[in-house]
Amino acid sequence: MAKNDQDLFTEGDSAGAEFERLCAIMARLRDPETGCPWDIAQDFASITPYTIEEAHEVADAIAREAWDELPGELGDLALQVVYHAQMAAEADLFDVRAVLAAVNAKMIARHPHVFGDESREKSAEQQTEDWERIKAAERGPARVLDGVALGLPALTRALKLQKRAARVGFDWPETAQVVDKIIEEARELVEARDELGPEATFEEFGDLLFVIANLGRHLDVDPEAALRAANAKFTRRFNAIEDELKARGKDWAQSDLAEMDALWNAAKAAERAAKT
Repeated sequence: MAKNDQDLFTEGDSAGAEFERLCAIMARLRDPETGCPWDIAQDFASITPYTIEEAHEVADAIAREAWDELPGELGDLALQVVYHAQMAAEADLFDVRAVLAAVNAKMIARHPHVFGDESREKSAEQQTEDWERIKAAERGPARVLDGVALGLPALTRALKLQKRAARVGFDWPETAQVVDKIIEEARELVEARDELGPEATFEEFGDLLFVIANLGRHLDVDPEAALRAANAKFTRRFNAIEDELKARGKDWAQSDLAEMDALWNAAKAAERAAKT
């Protein structure tokens, strides 16, 4: 144990003390002489995938309503913030105080109806519009789509790009027109598959996903959240098939698609019955 490490094992008596403890732990891990070789070897690029992964694990815990797991997942995400800030401090770019000061100033500036003189008598929709207006003013003169992060999940980024475009009038006025576009893109995908080859198929498949995300926006459905829910539903029903096959003394090789499909429909019916 290095000198002064004992303090790192003692819980703080406040949130601020615990945050300072986390920063100290991170600095210790990154110490070039006495730290962890793996942590020392990391840089912004190598840590970024973990940052994204931890954010998704937070979303997963919330989706499952796993409230007992959420503090740990949020802690893992907080560690990522501290990790990046520690590396930045080592490179003389900024430190964790600058990170916190920036977000504090941003929250105050973007809530003039709370911290300023503006009225709080606004709808959530109006507050969202005000938020985007303030963000645009902060960015200064820029292209409409500037600032939509490249690192976002693709469906989420598609949604944000479409919202930005819609703010300047580049949007279908009716949901039916989006559905028509989905049909058009589906036909183009089939044509690409049958006649144009893999590269065109790849492009048309992306176009179809983009328009489906747009349909979600028109229906006020978050496509990323909807797909996560569909993934969870598929997992539940597939696991139900596996459990039933096991109960019948079978493995996958001893079943066929007809039996699996029947078990899928049974799992689907059981879920629906449980909701009524």
